[in-house]
Amino acid sequence: MKTRSSGEDGYDDSKRFTRERSYDSLLPGLHVDIALTCLARVRRSDHASLACLNRKFNSLISSGDLFGLRKQLGIIEHQVYLVCDPRGWEAFDPVRKKWRRLPKIPCDECFNHADKESLAVGSDKNGTVLKSAELYDSKLGRWELLPNMNSPRKLCSGFFMDGKFYVIGGISSPNVSLTCGEEYNLQTRKWRKIEGMYPNVNNASQAPPLVAVVDNQLYAVEHSTNMVKKYDKEKNTWSVLGRLPLRADSSNGWGLAFKAYGEELLVVGGQRSREGEGIVLSSWCPRSGVKNGLLDWKMLDIKEHVGLFVYNCAVMGC
Repeated sequence: MKTRSSGEDGYDDSKRFTRERSYDSLLPGLHVDIALTCLARVRRSDHASLACLNRKFNSLISSGDLFGLRKQLGIIEHQVYLVCDPRGWEAFDPVRKKWRRLPKIPCDECFNHADKESLAVGSDKNGTVLKSAELYDSKLGRWELLPNMNSPRKLCSGFFMDGKFYVIGGISSPNVSLTCGEEYNLQTRKWRKIEGMYPNVNNASQAPPLVAVVDNQLYAVEHSTNMVKKYDKEKNTWSVLGRLPLRADSSNGWGLAFKAYGEELLVVGGQRSREGEGIVLSSWCPRSGVKNGLLDWKMLDIKEHVGLFVYNCAVMGC
């Protein structure tokens, strides 16, 4: 039987004997490695139920061992995490159509309503527009100060594409909109300015650019027209693909989420109906193409009685 090497994906052979003794009766009759491989395929939305079975399962879920094993086995499961009411974060499993409320985060309440990226750029808490950028290492729990950008900006958006980090849009002052973008090379630690990368004019009342990267291709939502656009990296131009399944213009882009969801684009926003207010989740796969000028959006689910505003949203795959 093939064994995991020392230190690979969080596993340590020096602790193998201890782990086997801890988990040896998870699934009676099966070797611990086989039992763990089976349990690694349990969907994350069922982990809370699994942890309630007994102390051993609770210990397994709490240890994080399953996440390391899932990564080693190449098991990727995308889930949507969002805040759309004061009660806090919720997780949605698109495959099972299952919602679950997450424990309250032990942090400042403003975290629920403020975007937190692995790479942060822009203004400080006083609103001063800065050139500074910082990179966060989630494994080490540490921030690293990066070289300054070429232009100070706030209300901008960032994303990774082709192994590099990009910042586009935003404003440098209440009356100055930035149409340029900047590319950061993590190897050379240098920024490169790209003129005209985001030609849409932003102002202080508009949301930061709604952008997402799927298959290393950049997509964006144009607030004023409710259209989805695609970026051509070679020509540094944008082309219109089709319309969103809901409106972004009525709120200047605020309260709407536009994210990469595996090989698809995900849009999350509010909708009013006879039954009341709710949050609608829809997805579209760029590989399916544009048909007669239309995007074939697929409704994933509707979360009712939670208001119309999405304060924060993230998609995680693990």
